[in-house]
Amino acid sequence: MFDPVQLRERIDAVFARAPVIPVITLQRLEDALPLGRALVENGLPVLEVTLRTACALEAIALLARELPKACVGAGTVLSSADLTRVAQAGAAFAISPGATNALYAAGKDCGIPLIPGIATASELMRGLEHGWQRFKFFPAEASGGVAALKGLGGPLPQARFCPTGGIDAARAPTYLALPNVACVGGSWMLPDDALRTRDWARIGQLARAAAGLRG
Repeated sequence: MFDPVQLRERIDAVFARAPVIPVITLQRLEDALPLGRALVENGLPVLEVTLRTACALEAIALLARELPKACVGAGTVLSSADLTRVAQAGAAFAISPGATNALYAAGKDCGIPLIPGIATASELMRGLEHGWQRFKFFPAEASGGVAALKGLGGPLPQARFCPTGGIDAARAPTYLALPNVACVGGSWMLPDDALRTRDWARIGQLARAAAGLRG
């Protein structure tokens, strides 16, 4: 049976593990473990692997199996079928850029916590009606950023967010200072040139700095 309180607590446990959730788009499966280790060992144990590449599901399964200290989730979850696939692959959570009634229905039965995306007050109210109180705010900067989240916090204080989209190391602290922001998502610690050259040391340094953004 769907339990909104248990759902909220499970998502809060994910959000509480680090101030930043790296948003990972893997082009090569062989990069999954060294990249995951560079992030986890430098203070970012929550990994969002987006379903944007052919190797994503296999990478989620590999990371979940080989990195016990990581909390491996799936991003860009768009449908109930996606939700089923990522749960079967071993994902500990799923994140969507938006949410439909069908996705909310599937999220009540899939066995792993779904973190739905919202960008407006109406979308947030629909999510609350479905029993959710924890959301991805996306695309954060394009949807009003810090000012929008402050505005939503007045009439809807029960909701908390992981804003994602356009956030970098300079913007993140302002988001993290908001009472309704639990953590932020971003990929600034995964620059394209470092991924291309497999510069795990540089990614580790950027991850360590991101992990220290909240006190």
